[in-house]
Amino acid sequence: MPKLKEKRREKISVATEIDRVEERRARCQDNLERAEFRGRKEKLSEKERQELEDEMAIINERVQKLDKELETLRGENRKNMLLSVALFAISALLYYFFFYNEEDS
Repeated sequence: MPKLKEKRREKISVATEIDRVEERRARCQDNLERAEFRGRKEKLSEKERQELEDEMAIINERVQKLDKELETLRGENRKNMLLSVALFAISALLYYFFFYNEEDS
């Protein structure tokens, strides 16, 4: 099963994966804000307050995990961009030397 998921992710671009993770992070952040608001506005028993704090801790862990994943994906995206620019520069130089040096002869 994990191999299928990995194969599916291989077909997704880094930019698409970044968008997907950012959406998940935004949803987690919204859930965290709602939980904090509930904790401030509602009168909660000690047990309910503890459950809410546990839920907030879990959501915070998810947000931190997604932040790390985003950092990794953005680093990979930078590498891909640099590789693309380098390939473009090499192609431009080869084009220049092949066509313009041929005219000088």
